[in-house]
Amino acid sequence: MNWQQAIKDYQDYLKIERGLSQNSILNYSMDIQKLVSYLDEQSLDEKPIEIDRETVQQFIYDIAKIVNPRTQARIISGLKGFFNYLVFEDYRENNPMDLIETPKIGRKLPDTLSEKEINRLIAAIDLSKPEGERNRAILETLYGCGLRVSELINLKLSDLYFDEDFIKVTGKGNKQRFVPISNVNQKYITIYWKEVRVHLPIKKEHEDFVFLNRRGKQLTRAMIFTIVKGLAEAIGLDKNISPHTFRHSFATHLLENGADLRAIQQMLGHESITTTEVYMHVDRKHLTQVLQEFHPRKQQER
Repeated sequence: MNWQQAIKDYQDYLKIERGLSQNSILNYSMDIQKLVSYLDEQSLDEKPIEIDRETVQQFIYDIAKIVNPRTQARIISGLKGFFNYLVFEDYRENNPMDLIETPKIGRKLPDTLSEKEINRLIAAIDLSKPEGERNRAILETLYGCGLRVSELINLKLSDLYFDEDFIKVTGKGNKQRFVPISNVNQKYITIYWKEVRVHLPIKKEHEDFVFLNRRGKQLTRAMIFTIVKGLAEAIGLDKNISPHTFRHSFATHLLENGADLRAIQQMLGHESITTTEVYMHVDRKHLTQVLQEFHPRKQQER
């Protein structure tokens, strides 16, 4: 078995067995390809079923010199998963990554926007242009429902349950969840849907996607990034933001206003509460307020 065949089989496994998105599969594949490139550079002819611990250790040691600890940790994790797959399929008896430690990294706190900054971004949208109503509905949905960009571009008209105030979202691993949607958010989607989208030359197989480009096709991830970056430049926002920033802001603002962490976890579609707990570190002032309001000894006499 050569490297390219092993990677192809692993990609099929990640897609069929694990149900991962194409984007996630591509990222895993790129990390394995880094190891393959290293072997080529070192003129090492070691196949995936025979590569030993010393070789992968040297690879990790060398790559640590050129990437940050977070990237290094991701590569180690990706390679461990790949070799675990080979062990599972009986191609190997052991995982050469087993004794390789992942570098300790601090949990990166997500960037957020204030409500005022979000309002400024939305106000900067030119509603005189045909795509203006669409872009307003996009930003309102990213912030109002806390969606990932992949979830937004794959949102379908058949996923809108406005009578019940919910939308059905397909997240990582094709896992579906219902997310509540506010009346304001529904209003802006409906305006775009009924007044703008109906006039587009919608292409076959794109009829059910909510957000379309001018040619009547599903929007791309890159287009959403372009919209957000353009608005940030338009208002002179001194922050490096992306569509994901609206998701972080959604969670942070809910927490700051007293929402239950478990409820936020469900809305975000996090498998583990640990992932959601990162938002507990965003605003420590909020935690102090919670203690003062709810702890039984908040008003102890001195």
